[in-house]
Amino acid sequence: MTLLEQIKRDEGKSPEMYLDSRGFLTIAYGHLLRGGHPLSDAAMEQILGDDLAATAQALRDRLPWIVTLSSARQGALTNMAFNMGVHGVEGFPRMLAAMQGKDWESASRELLDSTYATQVGDRATRLARQIREDVWV
Repeated sequence: MTLLEQIKRDEGKSPEMYLDSRGFLTIAYGHLLRGGHPLSDAAMEQILGDDLAATAQALRDRLPWIVTLSSARQGALTNMAFNMGVHGVEGFPRMLAAMQGKDWESASRELLDSTYATQVGDRATRLARQIREDVWV
């Protein structure tokens, strides 16, 4: 037996947060979610990658037509969904209809003319440009 195998056995694995026996928020194999126990850069990158993959898949499940879009335009929608959830993106029916109809100017305008745009500022400006011009910004 190795140390890794021993810790996995003794700690157990949980993909969701839970309170350990002392009441501390914990995740994975006994990783405490409190000060003094930060995640490594590699762990944060892995979590981000997993979250982005799940978000992109959820978008494709709900809006299957987006697979016809360029990667930059799909990326703009995934960025929005990462920030506000897939249901939040579905709250932009005119923008989505414009994108489905390849009317990039209207789609961009719909994004900028939203409460979301006032909340996220430059992020919305960049995403609107990404949709309009089909470039990563």
